[in-house]
Amino acid sequence: MRRPATPPVVVVGAGVAGLSVALSAAPREVILLDPGGIGSSRLAQGGIAAALAAGDSVRAHVADTLQAGAFHNDAAIAWSVIGAAPDAVAWLQVMGVGFDRDGQGLQLGREGGHGVHRIVHAGGDRTGECVVAALQARLARAAHVHRRTGASVQSLLMRGRNVAGVEVRGDDGRIEVIEAGAVVLATGGLGALFERSTNAETTSGSGLALAMAAGAHTRDLEFVQFHPTALDADGPRLPLITEALRGAGARLRDHRGRRLMRGRHPLGDLAPRDVVSRRVWEAGRDGPVWIDATGLTPGWERAFPTVAGTCRAHGVDPRTQPIPVTAAAHFHMGGIATDALGRTSVPNLFAVGEVACNGLHGANRLASNSLLEGVVCGRWLGAHLRLAPARVSHEDAFRTVALGEGLGASALATVRRTLWHAAGPVRTKLALASAIREIRAMAASGWQARVAQAVLEAALQRPASLGAHWRVDA
Repeated sequence: MRRPATPPVVVVGAGVAGLSVALSAAPREVILLDPGGIGSSRLAQGGIAAALAAGDSVRAHVADTLQAGAFHNDAAIAWSVIGAAPDAVAWLQVMGVGFDRDGQGLQLGREGGHGVHRIVHAGGDRTGECVVAALQARLARAAHVHRRTGASVQSLLMRGRNVAGVEVRGDDGRIEVIEAGAVVLATGGLGALFERSTNAETTSGSGLALAMAAGAHTRDLEFVQFHPTALDADGPRLPLITEALRGAGARLRDHRGRRLMRGRHPLGDLAPRDVVSRRVWEAGRDGPVWIDATGLTPGWERAFPTVAGTCRAHGVDPRTQPIPVTAAAHFHMGGIATDALGRTSVPNLFAVGEVACNGLHGANRLASNSLLEGVVCGRWLGAHLRLAPARVSHEDAFRTVALGEGLGASALATVRRTLWHAAGPVRTKLALASAIREIRAMAASGWQARVAQAVLEAALQRPASLGAHWRVDA
């Protein structure tokens, strides 16, 4: 058992949020647990939203955020995070992120729900990959951080009501106990629990399940964002066709070639994601839905290398052919309830990034506010832990709160299928109630079923449509 004189901070997760916490906590000792694999941050094609243009403002960015979130947001959090966006972009540049530039400086794109061009990208549609790579390179030179790869958290270590560390399973299968003054969950969302998802298979709600087991309060679990343009293909993870492609002029079309969003919303193809996703879902019942990029300026694919490469790998030449798309689970606005500093209702347990819910996104996230949240809130939390480190009480004996066993492949497939059909872009009371009965019978067999049950129950308890939660029987 590791017993340091000054308990370290344990950060669970190595995406943008976790890396930002770890770097910003210096010189406090940090143990970063990296489970490996491809996380949501690396897959992020969209960029980082910030009011940087001469005609833009924090007020306008906040207004778009609240509008997209159906005004279910915590306005104070929105003002704070969005106000910090320009500084976050500057910090990332110091960290080594090379954002795309044009003759005017940083190149600014536009995505769904934004009234102006305010999205910075890196590597075209490889922003997440570029940001993670830069932060990891910086981390490798940070003496205060000890990175452990291939490590998965099995349990939270508790003293009384206080989190006091973690139990970790290593690559070799051995269990190690690590005492900590604070545990930060930066584990991502739960999108992989849906049958159609843009998320990596590991993004299945493990951090949320751990926090729930420890008694942490949750918030807004029913609000799951569905991205309207995942590549309509086979496989557990559907490749994303970035919203920025529509920002560059590509158009959504139905199976007859008609403009899908014409007359549906003032912003057309760049309407908020919940609006576009429901339209794609609806049109998909009649036939294929497409993104048509054939009218873009020749050479556009150089700005979207991921999209172009993905399409070619699936037999589509997007320069001459429309791209088949479908709605898919993409981002969880809900999660572990936290304040702006990531504090949960359980002492010494913190959460940041997609696993957390501080109210920024409301009922539907504005495009490119997620990487922004991870950086801003990660930096805030790291600074908080550096300046006011939590202390571990030794008055109570240790106990553990375990994640528990996971579901087998067949049972997990059932959960994913059930959650998709009952809690997808369009929901009904009958479907939700039926799904809850089915999933409840599986809850004792695996933590994924318990997370799915919590989402379904939250959706059933909200009878009216709001943002990404759309009840056709409301």
